[in-house]
Amino acid sequence: MAENILTAFLTDQATLSYNRRMPTKEEFIPGYLKLPAAALDERIRTAEEMLSACRLCPRACGVNRLKGEMGICRTGEKAAVASFMPHFGEETPLVGKGGSGTIFITHCNLLCIFCQNYEISHLGEGRAVTTEELSAMMLMLQGEGCHNINFVTPTHVTAQILAALPLAIAGGLHVPLVYNSSGYDMVETLRLLDGIFDIYMPDFKFWDPDTAKLLAHAPDYPKRARDAIREMHRQVGDLVINDKGIAVQGLLVRHLVMPDGLAETKEITHFLATEISPHTYVNIMDQYRPCGRARYYPAINRMITSAEYDEALRLARETGLSRIDEKDWRKIIAWR
Repeated sequence: MAENILTAFLTDQATLSYNRRMPTKEEFIPGYLKLPAAALDERIRTAEEMLSACRLCPRACGVNRLKGEMGICRTGEKAAVASFMPHFGEETPLVGKGGSGTIFITHCNLLCIFCQNYEISHLGEGRAVTTEELSAMMLMLQGEGCHNINFVTPTHVTAQILAALPLAIAGGLHVPLVYNSSGYDMVETLRLLDGIFDIYMPDFKFWDPDTAKLLAHAPDYPKRARDAIREMHRQVGDLVINDKGIAVQGLLVRHLVMPDGLAETKEITHFLATEISPHTYVNIMDQYRPCGRARYYPAINRMITSAEYDEALRLARETGLSRIDEKDWRKIIAWR
């Protein structure tokens, strides 16, 4: 159904014209609309060159994705998309009345064994899309009233997203872009996105390299995440929320509380409060459940307890963090 709608959209010039609108003076102007076209073209060329011996992410597989070779992310020249839709289960400042315009990218460069989107990240649910289709998805979501375009697990397809952006801009895209990643990002790649993505929303999953090695085969994850979050904050600063309660720019960090993982919660929230900013907007997430291959690991083969979650919130507040997300459950229930 979504594919048929997308095809119709691509051939409907009236719809494209409907979306071709620039922000008014009172509205926030996204960074990509202020970036000179030549600068964006240069970023696109650089990112595409990185695909020839891929080093977009810390895995640095070195495969030539432009020729269809695939590394750990199992993604070649084209991005693949599992779904796109207005999402009302995201953080409160992203959702508003119109929802967050989520584009769920297929595959992942981190591949946590307990991933709640296991069918998408590990099993590859979705299909390859063209540059034109990816740009059309952005415009469709904006046309439906979404407050932002939210790329979920974009790390391994940053080059493809950048390539689609000029077409979307030409079609009238004018809402903020959200980079919703696992936190397993390269600073060099993030620098290509400086002035293009307005909102960074990384996870910070693991503090202990041994935990990251066991659960994601990525012992360097804690250092990569710290470096990435520092760079993200350097680019966009603390989260800015307008007078309508909608986020327009800044950093929002997610941390999923794991069974018996409170020691890592304490270290992660301390880092955010003391080395990033005490005003960091943080979502302490309570929805862990054993998915994927978690059942083979006894330590994580259970949901967290309410006591564990309450303790995680207490630890976060003790560090000095004061901007902790509170969900509007009425909207989430209605969306579901």
